[in-house]
Amino acid sequence: MFESLMASLQSLQGLPAYALVFGILVGSGFGLPMNEDLLLVTAAALTLSGVMAPWPLIAVAWCGLVIADGLIFHWGRLFGTRLLEHRWLAHAIAPRRLAAMQSFMQRRGAFAIFAARFMPGLRSAVYLAAGSLRVPYRQQFLYDGLAAAIELPLLVFAVRYVGGRWDELVPYWPWLLAALVVLAIAAWAVRRWAR
Repeated sequence: MFESLMASLQSLQGLPAYALVFGILVGSGFGLPMNEDLLLVTAAALTLSGVMAPWPLIAVAWCGLVIADGLIFHWGRLFGTRLLEHRWLAHAIAPRRLAAMQSFMQRRGAFAIFAARFMPGLRSAVYLAAGSLRVPYRQQFLYDGLAAAIELPLLVFAVRYVGGRWDELVPYWPWLLAALVVLAIAAWAVRRWAR
C-alpha cells in the first residue's frame, strides 16, 4: 500500500502532490497504517526533482501532522483507555505501553507532548495518553505545533542538503555512521528516561 502511494506521489505535480501528502498525514490520525517520517523524507526528496517546493511542503505537512496528532489526542480524550479494548486497536498500542506513556505525561507534562514529535514509534501512545489524561486541547496544539514547526524545516532541508550533495558526503560516511550511532544512543536514553 505504501509503495503504491509513493508511486502516486512521484507521478503527481504541484497541488495534487501536496493534497496527497496532506491526506495521508491526516489519514494517519484516523488509523491509516502509514509511517509519517518515511512519507516526509520521500516528499522532501521529491523537492529536489521539482515535484514540490520546500516551503509549501513544510506548511502542508505541518497542517497535516497537527491535525493527525490532534485526532489521536481527541480519540484518547473521548474514549480513554477503552479505545484499546477494541479488537482492531488492541495490537496497535499495548495497554502497558499506554500506562507507561500516561506516567511519562504525568511526570513531564507538556514537555512530553513536545518531545513526542521527535520520538517515532512513541508519538501515538503519548498523544493518546495525553488525551486520556484530559490535557487541555490548547496545550496539545501549542506544543505539538511548535515541535512540528522545528522538525519539518530541519527534516526537509536536511534531506535536500544530503540528497543534493550525496557524492560529496560519501567520503565522510564513517563520521555519518558515528553520528547515527550517537543519535540512536540518545534516542535509547530518552526512551529509558521516559519510563
